[in-house]
Amino acid sequence: MLEHETIQGVSGVKPTGLRKRTSSIADEGTYTLDSILRQLSAFHSTMCQHGTDPELIKQVVKQMFYIIGAVTLNNLLLRKDMCSWSKGMQIRYNVSQLEEWLRDKGLMNCGAKETLEPLIQAAQLLQVKKKTDEDAEAICSMCHALTTAQTRLRDRCESPQLLMDTKMIYPVTFPFNPSSLALETIQIPTSLNLAFLTRV
Repeated sequence: MLEHETIQGVSGVKPTGLRKRTSSIADEGTYTLDSILRQLSAFHSTMCQHGTDPELIKQVVKQMFYIIGAVTLNNLLLRKDMCSWSKGMQIRYNVSQLEEWLRDKGLMNCGAKETLEPLIQAAQLLQVKKKTDEDAEAICSMCHALTTAQTRLRDRCESPQLLMDTKMIYPVTFPFNPSSLALETIQIPTSLNLAFLTRV
């Protein structure tokens, strides 16, 4: 979400005074946006093929999107080299691809999109004017999904609320789906040797 550039030529200008990360470090163990989308599709396809209840699929997708958003935002907050206008534009584009995936799978209303809101607001924050205290106040009021510490650089060291909890797990609810089959019509095969069962 941060390293892979899906919009070519946008981040051609590097922030001055920052060390360039070596490509060997950046390329090892990283994923492209396409590989993330493929993995999401594989998980979704597997759940559908195994007859997972649609409500449970929604909950799993929401949890996966939360993890993607939280890990991405935490890395963004901790890496000065990522804090630029072009990176904000890149992140917003990548998030829109995740939203498109949700739309294609009919999962726009599962709550997954909302878990990306802090990341969306951080991307917007990178693209707005940030010169005066008035700008900072406007940003803090606009970015309701971020804490004040996440929008103010000088508060980073002291605040315990800077990073998102990547281990947070949403509670799982199992929906009750009654069977359309009337139990009194079930015939038990004699080959099962269950003659001791009595129908009540």
